[in-house]
Order: sequence, then C-alpha cells, then structure tokens
Amino acid sequence: MKRKTVSIVLLLMLAALPGVTQKSVRQAIREQKRVEREQAVNSLVVGKTFEFRGTRAIPTGYKSVDLATNPNFIRFSPDLIVSEMPYFGTAYSVPFGGEGGMKFEGKPEIFTIEKRRNNFYVEAKVKSNEDYFVISLTFSLEGNSSLSLISNNRAPISYNGAIFPLADSGAAK
Repeated sequence: MKRKTVSIVLLLMLAALPGVTQKSVRQAIREQKRVEREQAVNSLVVGKTFEFRGTRAIPTGYKSVDLATNPNFIRFSPDLIVSEMPYFGTAYSVPFGGEGGMKFEGKPEIFTIEKRRNNFYVEAKVKSNEDYFVISLTFSLEGNSSLSLISNNRAPISYNGAIFPLADSGAAK
C-alpha cells in the first residue's frame, strides 16, 4: 500500500513538472520583453527624439474622447516639435480661418527630460505664429504616456497614449 502511494505521488509530481517549467519559461519571456521595452524607451530618452500618439483625449470639463479613428501625433526633438493633435474643448480665441485642433510646429524654447522614480518627465514650450504652448509629457518605462497641452487661446487638454521611435511613424525618412 505504501509503495502504491509513493508511486502515485511520484506520478503526480511528474505530471505537474511540465506545467511548472512552462510557467517559468513564460515568465522568462515576459521578463525579457519587459527589459527590451525598457531599453527601447531609454534609447528614446537618450536620443531625445520620439513621437507621442494619443489613444484618448481628456478635455477640461467634457467627457473623454476615444482617438482610435483620429490619426494624431506630437513629434519631439530638441530642434523641432510638430503637433497634429485633435482638440475638444473651449477655445477663447482662434485665428480667422485657423485649422481645428492643436496643430503647430516650432523650435522649442525649453525642452527638458528628467527621470522621476520609474517615469520620465518631458517639458517643452513652443511658440507658434498664433499661440504659445506648454507641453508636459510623462511616460513610464513600458512606454505608456500622459500628455498635457496648455495654450494661451484654449482650455487645457490632456491625452493618454504611448511613445514610439520616429522610425515607426514613417517620419524619419
């Protein structure tokens, strides 16, 4: 009887072994992908050139808006910031015949990137022909991001999204 119990226990342990090894292999793969994402984000920070793409707009005083069907981006570099973000909210003053959205480009007066705990914080200030923009971007090592745009002529707006290398966007041609 004792022999039968020992053999059943051994058989159960052998049956469970593939599941344990599969789980550890999956964890190792997940960890490797996380490390690769962190290295990619660190390389973007070092290069100071990347693109933010929004998935959700959060206007001040209004409901959030899904941006899945709305192509948008802000391209960051120390020499030029280009924005093609949609805008939802209150506009105090918009130039006659002006385009909708937060569309501008210009050389940033201020462009800083600093590390805060597990996140990076980017601050940029850009003056266009019609407006002055303060851009605050926070992103994690995984690439998840939160962007805030403050304008002189419009109510502030925030966006959730992710950052990408410029090569992924087709911008670095």
